[in-house]
Amino acid sequence: METELSKKLGVEHAIFGFTPFPAVAAAITRAGGFGVLGAVRYTAPDDLKRDLDWMQAHTDGKPYGLDVVMPAKKAVDGISEADIEAMIPAGHRAFVRDTLAKHHVPELAEGEASGWRITGWMEQVARNQLDVAFDYPIKLLANALGSPPADVIARAHEHDILVAALAGSAKHARRHAEAGIDIVVAQGYEAGGHTGDIATMVLVPEIVEAVAPLPVLAAGGIGSGEQIAAGLALGAQGAWLGSLWLTTTEADLHSRALTEKLLAAGSGDTVRSRALTGKPARQLRTEWTDAWDDPEGPGALPMPLQGLLVAEAVSRIQKYEVQPLLGSPVGQIVGRMNTERSVQAVFDELTGGFERAIDRINRIAGRA
Repeated sequence: METELSKKLGVEHAIFGFTPFPAVAAAITRAGGFGVLGAVRYTAPDDLKRDLDWMQAHTDGKPYGLDVVMPAKKAVDGISEADIEAMIPAGHRAFVRDTLAKHHVPELAEGEASGWRITGWMEQVARNQLDVAFDYPIKLLANALGSPPADVIARAHEHDILVAALAGSAKHARRHAEAGIDIVVAQGYEAGGHTGDIATMVLVPEIVEAVAPLPVLAAGGIGSGEQIAAGLALGAQGAWLGSLWLTTTEADLHSRALTEKLLAAGSGDTVRSRALTGKPARQLRTEWTDAWDDPEGPGALPMPLQGLLVAEAVSRIQKYEVQPLLGSPVGQIVGRMNTERSVQAVFDELTGGFERAIDRINRIAGRA
């Protein structure tokens, strides 16, 4: 599964695996793909440094990358997280309290931190992450909120790091190309997390044409080797997979109940909702997302207010595994994620499916 891009990066298979879990990212790289560690969870630079040290020790000298969430333009300037928190309306706070009380979600223990605070998209947090990351031999820097700021792109290039940006339309992809990024990830509507309105099958060839000769990765709803082959047939130089790794044995969701919900879910059990971050993000549909999407409710706040508002609530829901509210960002490919397997087993299935697809096309074309 080699392409010009995979050869440039020195990987055997043009499979780019995005994940928040270092063990999964390292296993993807060891299996011959390109592991990309999501940095949004790392609000403390020392935590990111610890996990990049671990990645260095467990990737056998093979390449890997980092994904940050950094706006090209500042949403807020010169104010602190506490200042932003103060912007949250009292009515929205009451709505959170009432929703949790309705489902009898226990409070955290006195003095217990609320866990992961979704602040990694704030520019200074992302810049702190990059100050750490540029000390490591990462080969790719991906950004999930458009093109990174110009100085970040220049700094990455000074370190011989390729820069990728996700796009949900050809218009967005052209902006990335004009900004000087090296790779466009064409992420279709089916994808987990923040995603646009155009399906992968339509989006990939549009973006390939719009940014040629820049390499494009196909993303969104991809979870089989046959789908990877389809993406390459549409002009992509690889596939970007995220959701598929959530139910691998190396993943650490800290919740057996959540893993079981993912394994049981079908492709129709997700929804694009602003409930988690304030921007449309595909996730498991739950009574939590239903509450925020209800037109009679207050509606989600814009990013980053919504993420700050619900951070403690999400921590409580996850800690106590409150089934009706328990969810996760995940794409429509969740319908294929019905068994727990190692990353290597997933890779074996992907490469086998790719070979079957190529053989099938060769037979159709009379080449076999």
